[in-house]
Amino acid sequence: MNALTISLEPIFELTDEKFFQLCQKNRDLRFERSAQGDITIMAPEGSDTGMRSSDVNGYLWLWNQQKKLGFTFGSSAGFILPNGAMRSPDACWILKERWDALTPEQQSKFAPICPDFVIELMSRTDSLPTVQAKMQEYQDNGARLGWLINRRDRQVEIYRIGQPVEVLQSPITLSGETVLPEFVLELASIW
Repeated sequence: MNALTISLEPIFELTDEKFFQLCQKNRDLRFERSAQGDITIMAPEGSDTGMRSSDVNGYLWLWNQQKKLGFTFGSSAGFILPNGAMRSPDACWILKERWDALTPEQQSKFAPICPDFVIELMSRTDSLPTVQAKMQEYQDNGARLGWLINRRDRQVEIYRIGQPVEVLQSPITLSGETVLPEFVLELASIW
């Protein structure tokens, strides 16, 4: 199974709370919701992609432990973006002050916040245009920096607010720039 997208509206309105409950009842599947209310159901990622995703999250977590500037999240965390979409990036980071501004209730479910930094790590079954649209959506909803890592083509697309997408071919490292000061991701183990 690659991904299956279904439209429920206008037949059935799936509130944020009902959507959260649906996801909790079906923990073996990964769900996302578009701003238009379409539900995408995805199978768990393959082991190869999962291993590399774990590495990326580990590097981000270690940097954050040293800097203590915010909080890191893996692909199991969902976020309600300002446009109403619910997305689960493969790895992301939120500035401490922004996360702390949410109530404990908001933090306990799909937090209504767009991460400051997102990473999407493409798997073999991902569609490049679909993931590019998701990255653009993160940027349009306030993500200050995003990396789309395309292992198949050994390319990285860098998304920054107010700037055109930058495409790098086979980079050795990526810099967190001013969003993640001094964070450097070594890509040798990711390719």
